[in-house]
Amino acid sequence: MKRILANDGLHPAGIAKLEAAGFTVDTNKIAQDDLPEQLTNYDVVLVRSATKIRQPLIDGCPNLKIIGRGGVGLDNIDVDHAKSKGVEVYNTPAASSRSVAELAMGHALNLSRFLHLSNREMPTQGNTEFKVLKKNYSAGIELKGKTLGVIGFGRIGQQTALMALGMGMKILPTDPYVEEATIALDLEHGAALSATVKTVSMEAMLAEADVITLHVPSSDKPVLGAGEMTKMKDGVILINASRGGTIDEDALLAALESGKVGGAGLDVFVGEPAPRDELINHPRISVSPHIGAATGQAQANIGIELADKIIAYFAD
Repeated sequence: MKRILANDGLHPAGIAKLEAAGFTVDTNKIAQDDLPEQLTNYDVVLVRSATKIRQPLIDGCPNLKIIGRGGVGLDNIDVDHAKSKGVEVYNTPAASSRSVAELAMGHALNLSRFLHLSNREMPTQGNTEFKVLKKNYSAGIELKGKTLGVIGFGRIGQQTALMALGMGMKILPTDPYVEEATIALDLEHGAALSATVKTVSMEAMLAEADVITLHVPSSDKPVLGAGEMTKMKDGVILINASRGGTIDEDALLAALESGKVGGAGLDVFVGEPAPRDELINHPRISVSPHIGAATGQAQANIGIELADKIIAYFAD
């Protein structure tokens, strides 16, 4: 009987599917320091972002057949080394795309109508300063007719573009590996709409976008730094639901103070799980605690997708 360690948890739907196929699934968390000794007892390890699977751990677990990542990013796994040792590495790029995209658009809507500030100040000032708050937050904008720049036009970027198209936005995606993509909207009663969107250069997108959202993996240096921000429209809104560090946080704070950036929606931070106070308390930043894929639907999809891949591997 094959043993699976779901060290960062797994949705019950995934557990049920694996157990029905004859696997033993252990969801008891093993501390990182204890993994070298205890992971040797398992054939499969499933992680999210908390557990790190590095080269020494892989080398010390010769029985390990699969490393599964519940999510898209693989920066906490030494993927190339695992594959060189014959260990399969699976992630779930499709399972959480919708959830992350909805959160990104939620931050854009928050900032365009000052909802992030209104929700902070109405409970404390609403019964005494109602008219003042109403005046302060009456200068919002509609997203219809605005241009959304999408950095990274994979599954999540395309889902975000799909929602923005439905709101009447113009889409300017940029991606060095994608020239164009056809995105489809399935409506009720069997109807469907689709649109083919071509990518543009980073420079063209930066110059025209009113809102810019990032959907890229971790990188050695920020994708958006001070240099990129100088090329943007004044008052641009930036959204990051990808990885901390893809936006230079110092450059962002400076651009917010100068007015070059009108607002930012951040779900991810360099210092997780202890982000900078200047970011989480800034009046023009809408914040959330890295919850892009944290919906019931996304987690169920992740669990089922991982279960299907594991079952197929051992069935071969």
